[in-house]
Amino acid sequence: MGNQTSQRTFSQRQLRVGELVKQNLGELFIRNEAKIPSINSKLITVTEVRMTPDLKTARVYVIPLGGIDMKETVSVLTEYSHLVRRALSKRLDIKFLPKLTFVEDNSFEYAEKIENIIKEIKRNDTQKKRYN
Repeated sequence: MGNQTSQRTFSQRQLRVGELVKQNLGELFIRNEAKIPSINSKLITVTEVRMTPDLKTARVYVIPLGGIDMKETVSVLTEYSHLVRRALSKRLDIKFLPKLTFVEDNSFEYAEKIENIIKEIKRNDTQKKRYN
């Protein structure tokens, strides 16, 4: 799933490591292995992970179930990213464990907005045809 269209292309290595981190973070959240206080990590979906070219930083796009309290969820994840990183280190065997930066995933809202615009245009076209 793409977030905010960008002109930048990612190397195969970035994509492969990003997907590996995404899968492991998803399993980690489902099993609540990070032990993050004040948040139910089972309700968090990791939609995408983008790696920097040096693979030392990962931008993790997350969305809580239903998109509720997104800013609060991201701030809690950011605050306790050291716990998530520690739990991730037990699962991954890579040279450098990436620093995790959590970001709100607004792509679903964006897609819904575009879909509503398209529906509105179709509705207007149908009304124009009726009156012509």
